[in-house]
Amino acid sequence: MKITDYIANSIDRLPKGYVFTYADFMGEVKSKEAVIKALNRMALSGKINKLSKGKYFKPEKTTFGELAPPQFQIVKDLLEDEGKVIGYLTGYSVYNQLGLTTQVSNLIQIGKNEVRPAFKRGRYKISFIRQRNTITKDNIPLLQLLDAMRYVKKIPDTTISGSCFRFIALIFVMEESEIKTIVRLSQKYPPACRALLGAILEQLGRTEFLNTLRKSLNPITQYQLPGVDDVLSTAQNWNIV
Repeated sequence: MKITDYIANSIDRLPKGYVFTYADFMGEVKSKEAVIKALNRMALSGKINKLSKGKYFKPEKTTFGELAPPQFQIVKDLLEDEGKVIGYLTGYSVYNQLGLTTQVSNLIQIGKNEVRPAFKRGRYKISFIRQRNTITKDNIPLLQLLDAMRYVKKIPDTTISGSCFRFIALIFVMEESEIKTIVRLSQKYPPACRALLGAILEQLGRTEFLNTLRKSLNPITQYQLPGVDDVLSTAQNWNIV
């Protein structure tokens, strides 16, 4: 089978929106240059789209035009390395997923232990947020929620009080083990984030771990989160003003 035919058949079997590089075809084809030439020809013909240098995807076509790949696909090489989790989508990338905003951004933010300068990938800007906790598949949803609480003032198209209502709903359905874990993870977040978490847990009557949070805070420090006291009657107990 010709190299072009092999690559075309392989791409036909890929799901729409899947991002790939020449390396995905090197198991059967030995010439890197031949694969790259074939992919570039297919991109020029419109069979596949080019995301950025060396990265391509199989577009999904709808009546409204072609859809961009899922954000996970766009940055998956920055999130996993040989099956090991090394980062996670956060910030603007997940505010919409969490129901905090209706906006979708071309800025993709990634939480990682080791950060690097922001860069462009196609029409997307990729930036990084330092995560001081160990990142695992299980704790990523909790880290995403804590990140949203940390940057609550920066969530677009909403208010702090509106975000608090959503935080309450998300934490209300957590199991005790998840509450225990999110309190533990919050110890490596800024004090204002821990205070907000404490106020929400106290409002919900989840008092098991409040002492842990209180002991981690300076009792005379105030946290400027306007609008929180409109939603949480416990805000004053945590010096949130």
